[in-house]
Parts: sequence; C-alpha cells; structure tokens
Amino acid sequence: CETSLRGVDSHGIRLLPHYTRSALSGRKNPKPNYSYTQKFPAFGSLDADNTFGHAAGFKAIGYAMRMAKEFGIGAVAVSNSSHPGAMASFVLKAAREGYIAFAFTNADALLKSHGGQRAYFGTNPTCFAAPRTEEEPFCLDMATTNISWNKMLANKKQNINFKDKILADKNGNLTGNTKLAKSLIAIGGYKGFGLGMMVEIMCGVYSGMNIGKKIPAMFTSPLNIRRKLSQSYIILRTDAVINQKDFIKSLSKMSKEIRNQIPKKGKNIMVANDPEIKSKKLRLKHGIPITDEIEQQFKRL
Repeated sequence: CETSLRGVDSHGIRLLPHYTRSALSGRKNPKPNYSYTQKFPAFGSLDADNTFGHAAGFKAIGYAMRMAKEFGIGAVAVSNSSHPGAMASFVLKAAREGYIAFAFTNADALLKSHGGQRAYFGTNPTCFAAPRTEEEPFCLDMATTNISWNKMLANKKQNINFKDKILADKNGNLTGNTKLAKSLIAIGGYKGFGLGMMVEIMCGVYSGMNIGKKIPAMFTSPLNIRRKLSQSYIILRTDAVINQKDFIKSLSKMSKEIRNQIPKKGKNIMVANDPEIKSKKLRLKHGIPITDEIEQQFKRL
C-alpha cells in the first residue's frame, strides 16, 4: 500500500494477487521458520525460509538497526527470500527512525548485458535513505535499468509503447515497442551494467543464493518453484562523525538549496523522493487509482 501511495504502481497493490497465488502454489512460504545468526558483532545473516520478501526485509532492517544503535553500523544479508517489492519501504522505516540506510536486492535476468544480445543480471535495484527535519527522508530508489520490467508489462497490457528506445528485442537491438521487448537497457550504458553486477555481488554472490540467469523468472516460471532471492541491508548511525541534529539539519538545508535554484522554463527542480512525497499526499486524500482489471482480480481474490 505504501508503494502505491508513493506512486510506484509497478510494485504496489497490483502485485497482491500474484503474491497470493505464489504463496498458495508453494513458491512462497506463508509460515516461515526464520533463522538468524551473527558471525560478527555488527553483521547478521537471515535465512527467510522462502517467505514473502517484504516480511524478510522488515525483519532484517530491525536486526540491522539494533546493531547500528550499539555499534554505529549494522548489516544483514538475507537468503532464501522472494520478491521484496520496492526497496524504499525498508530504508524509509530506518530513516524515519533517524538512521542512514542502504538496501539492495537481485532479480531474474532482464538487464541486457552491455554489448550483448541477452540479459544476465536482473534490474537489481539499489536504494538509499537519510533523515531530514520537518519532511519525509531523502530516498533514492532506482533500478539499474531505465524502467522496471513491471512498468514495461503494464504498458504492454495497455498497448502503450515508449518514445525512447529503452528496451531491447530478441537480438539485442534497441526498441521502444513493448511487444518486441525481451530485455531492458542499463542506465548510463556500461556504468549501469556495472552497478547491476555490484548489486549481484552484494546479494546473490555474498549470500550464496541464485545469481543471474539461474534465478527463476517472476511471472513466467512455475509458481511452485522457489526463486531463492537475496537482499542486503546496511544501516549507519547519523552521529558517527557529527551529532544527529546537525546531520539532519544539514541535509534538510541542502535539499532546500537544490530546490531553490533557478529552474529551466516550465520545469521544477526536485530531489529524489519529491515526486513520491507529492503522490502520497494526493493519494492519501483521494485514494489509490486502480484499473478495471486489477479491481476484478481483487474481487476474485
């Protein structure tokens, strides 16, 4: 719900029917036996027993914040997880409680390899949040592709193509046609592809879970096959160098200075999370818009 309120419809309530079907079919375990271990004082490992990625993420964030409170930093690697939705929800929880937070997760192969024809890594998002005064935290939540695969699928269902060639066909050729899409294009060329690999190292490689093309596809693989996804969280105290009050005040001041710069004609200068904050205010008042198809799915559910 929070994801939809923030305007990120691709990862919001529209996925509830899929999550439910995958749990009823055996992919997700709705009654997990979590296993948490700590090899080092400020680092933990959470085996999520193939439950919902959202539940695993919030549990991991809780452990990481407790470690950060005591040691200044806390990190948790999550194994045997499933799709956690938008990573912003996890880091925002920590930032609202005064922490700096990083979050990463891997996904099935959808990011076209730089210079190649096919995908190897997933959209592999990276997420960061930090607290501010008198407003929601700064939050950057981005895939290593120009759009998410869920966004592409949503456009495809509505027969809407993209003006920019941010997709790739079966031969690796760039296109904006959603019907031809077989993979997505990395942000910033080889740099985005490198970020995708960094996230895979932090998640699949680090936790010993599935990596790259070994991850079963979210929508097209059988719903009784467990995907063995992984997540990684890093939490920092804001007062490790300066006091927390000064950190929060400085970040708030920087955000305002950026917004107050002279904009181009017809444009607004924003920082990450500004559009989502605006969306949340509107949707809390007017509701979350849904399509007729989603309404029917909810009724069947």
